[in-house]
Amino acid sequence: MIPDVATAPPARGRLLERLPPVATLGPLVALFLACAFFAWQSDRFLSGSNFSLILQQVMVVGVVAIGQTLVILTAGIDLSCGMLMALGSIVMTKLAVDYEMSPLLAILCGLMASTAFGFLNGALITRVKLPAFIVTLGTLNIAFAITQIYSKSQTVSGLPEALEFFGRTFSIGETAVTYGTVLMLVMYLITWFILRDTAPGRHIYALGNNAEATRLMGIDTLRMLLCIYTIAGLLYGVAGLLLVARTGVGDPQAGQTDNLDSITAVVLGGTSLFGGRGKTIHGVLGGLVIGAIYNGLYLLSVPSQWIDVVVAAVLLAGVAAAAGYWPALRASRVDPMTSLREE
Repeated sequence: MIPDVATAPPARGRLLERLPPVATLGPLVALFLACAFFAWQSDRFLSGSNFSLILQQVMVVGVVAIGQTLVILTAGIDLSCGMLMALGSIVMTKLAVDYEMSPLLAILCGLMASTAFGFLNGALITRVKLPAFIVTLGTLNIAFAITQIYSKSQTVSGLPEALEFFGRTFSIGETAVTYGTVLMLVMYLITWFILRDTAPGRHIYALGNNAEATRLMGIDTLRMLLCIYTIAGLLYGVAGLLLVARTGVGDPQAGQTDNLDSITAVVLGGTSLFGGRGKTIHGVLGGLVIGAIYNGLYLLSVPSQWIDVVVAAVLLAGVAAAAGYWPALRASRVDPMTSLREE
């Protein structure tokens, strides 16, 4: 019996089907290439102490990237994330040091400050119908100004030990791992579960895939967007707490490049800027790539201005790769309520 040549999949097609998806391979390849290059250039790069430093750097931008991922999955963007993180960190440190407030209450106030700005972002986008880019660009500058005014542009030091808890470490072999890194990984797992196995998570993917179709299904898309931006603001506040724990100070100048870093981590992690597609858990890999690049370039004594140029170039490369890859996926999408979920 002669096999049906028209229906039999070619050998090359069967091989490609067995390979991991591009969204998985991309961040892994980028991480491997970055590590290989910097290990070749510096003997210190693969040391346990240096790897610990990379993890400490990644834990902050990694938590920011969780909130950024939720926003980008809805086909939005949040440029204010770094400044909301800085504002939250300054509020909690100033209250704890200058006003001798209970550290837990000071942390709560800092989280509430960043969450309030997240709610403001969502309200302006959903109620006033302003573009997310314009709204978050405006709140970025407002949050920056408030941070500078409230702190008088001065670093806050002499923090109580409770604010530095997540900066403490425990050892795994020769590598010191902070409790903040563990918290970041737990938050990624929780977000991954919500997006993969819950109805609200699938609704987020559906919203990014086709907002009008999602609305016609009976889902309150405006309320969902408002909640997403509010939750993102809360996550930026948590990132602010981790930043304080890592540095031991409240720095009003912090967070000025975290919007670029978080977007780069999200894009390198395989989340589409068109919305509706992406794996939150891959944001960890994207964050590790950014951390490895920053750390490796510092080891090579590259000036900070050029480091920003390199990170921006990596972002452009990631977006360019996504622009060539995601349109094919968009053309093959099916019912968002039944299939739009993380693999």
